[in-house]
Amino acid sequence: MKTTYMANNQNVERKWYLIDATGKTLGRLATEVANLLRGKGKPIFTPHVDCGDYVIVINAEKIHVTGKKLTDKVYYNHSQYPGGLRVTTLETVLERTPCKAVEHAVKGMLPHNKLGSACYRKLYVYAGEDYKQVAQKPEVYEVK
Repeated sequence: MKTTYMANNQNVERKWYLIDATGKTLGRLATEVANLLRGKGKPIFTPHVDCGDYVIVINAEKIHVTGKKLTDKVYYNHSQYPGGLRVTTLETVLERTPCKAVEHAVKGMLPHNKLGSACYRKLYVYAGEDYKQVAQKPEVYEVK
């Protein structure tokens, strides 16, 4: 009788992918990145093991959103003090720190536990063309 294959951290082979976000829609880009970080496209995918790859996203400042999301989508942050709610629109986030918009979208699509945190640590987002992980020789990944 055959047993079901279960991957573990010792036999997971990780790749590095480079994704250019120029002209890509934020949500569609985030789903592709989340699937790569999670390892869902691999034949050895195991739900309780981090089998994902490393992902580098460049040109985060050039992402695209549909509809009225630039003005209607809001991010909430509370300081835990009375009256400490801060509301920021997507337009403001893209002007100040465009990397945060992509990171927030991807983080929301990962599991909200230790496994999701481990997957999220393999994400690197840059606003421009330059990135630090040149030595890893990332493979260019084209988002559909």
